[in-house]
Amino acid sequence: MKVQFKDTPEGKIVILPRAEYERLKAIEQEAMEDAASVRLLDKGMKDVAAGAPLIPFAIVRRLAEGENPIRVLRQFRGMTQAELAAAESVQITQNYLSDLETGKRKGPFELHRKIAACLDVPLDLLTTTAASDPASNPPRSAKSKQDEAKRSRR
Repeated sequence: MKVQFKDTPEGKIVILPRAEYERLKAIEQEAMEDAASVRLLDKGMKDVAAGAPLIPFAIVRRLAEGENPIRVLRQFRGMTQAELAAAESVQITQNYLSDLETGKRKGPFELHRKIAACLDVPLDLLTTTAASDPASNPPRSAKSKQDEAKRSRR
């Protein structure tokens, strides 16, 4: 390998072959990824030490593949739809829960908070499927808009 050193007004520089530059760049990228992995692992260890639940890799994989988190986590906890829907902290119909799990309905954020608490999982595992209250029940939201329009005409 032929390396050249040159003096410039800014200081000494090194000129090296492109292949060597690319190799060094790849090593630097790998080191940055390793450092990020270590930071992520440290955060995970702190979360576990603080009491965060451990979730098996198979469950994490299902979530990462886009399966409905309510269904995946309910099954992980060994609950049926009927059991989760009837849980004291949740109290919804099984049909409504089924609609949440199939994506037909979004459900309000507050309901997702209750479901997360019942399943003993962090809320952020469910928030991707939650909606604001008006968006969580489109027919009711549309009815509210109609009622509001009628009131404004009076």
